[in-house]
Amino acid sequence: MANSIVKVFRTKLNVAVTLLTILLFSGIVGFKLISGFSWIDSIYMTVITITTVGFGEVQPLDNQSKLFTIGLILSSAVIVGYALKVITEYIISKNDINELKQKKMQKIIDNLSGHIIICGYGRNGKQAAKKLLAYNRTFIVIDKNEQLIQKIKNDNINCILGNANEDDILISAGLKRASCLISALPNDSENVFVVLSARQINPDIRIISRASDETTYSKLKLAGANNVILPDRIGGNHMASLVVVPDLLEFVDNLSIVGNQNINIEEIAVEKLYDTSKTRTIIELDLRKKTGCNVIGYKDEKGIYHINPDGNQKLTTGSKIIVLGRPEQIQKLNTMYNIA
Repeated sequence: MANSIVKVFRTKLNVAVTLLTILLFSGIVGFKLISGFSWIDSIYMTVITITTVGFGEVQPLDNQSKLFTIGLILSSAVIVGYALKVITEYIISKNDINELKQKKMQKIIDNLSGHIIICGYGRNGKQAAKKLLAYNRTFIVIDKNEQLIQKIKNDNINCILGNANEDDILISAGLKRASCLISALPNDSENVFVVLSARQINPDIRIISRASDETTYSKLKLAGANNVILPDRIGGNHMASLVVVPDLLEFVDNLSIVGNQNINIEEIAVEKLYDTSKTRTIIELDLRKKTGCNVIGYKDEKGIYHINPDGNQKLTTGSKIIVLGRPEQIQKLNTMYNIA
């Protein structure tokens, strides 16, 4: 709807500009041919006539020139009036359209639940958004850069223009209903403030924050972050690992989760696999035979990870399994158990 309104006003604006151009051209040529003025004098007479500033003529006009001037004045009154009306409406409507878009966006956000909030759309925030898009996860971006927000809107991504340090902005992003918040702001102190605010507003939300300085790690943890990521440390470790164990790291990198066609690892809550009222084991699930996927990890209800768990491991309520498989095997698993 908003786009159609913009197109209508742009069409009207083009018509107005065309009419003004024709009016100027007609006036200049008319004074040149009818009154015999020079080009400069013709331009001058056309401008003062259209704008009705009331300056005197370059030289006295004969009857034919006076009739032409009367026609030019009447035409300019209509055309200039129309042009001013269209331009004014376009400026006002543009503000109204932006407000309409924002209200529409807010309405969408107000209906979300269990979504993810990304604070900051720099390199880390953008990468996080890319991964979430690959997983078809719903998320909202908060950033105070107006041009960046406009670009995000053009990409059809839910977003809010504002400072993530402000509680009102976090609440408008649906923080009370969100499942996770990622604070990817470039400044560590801002990340600490966001984490503190988010934890107070929603005590149960999972919070992941980036940190540039290692000394900020403990502060973010105390502020309420569940996980703190140090991009520089991860990057350094990754480069060193490429030197020490290049083949192993390359294999791990090939398990990247970028796009549905390359998902080779999946974390699944056991409640999605069977009725947990009666506890079952990994062997009893028999995912290897059913889907070809291998269970390579188990996270119990206390959050403790078990690597390469035993087949007799009981799958209790609130626990998760980590499976490895080729893309088609993962897809078969998701289809079989209706995992979105």
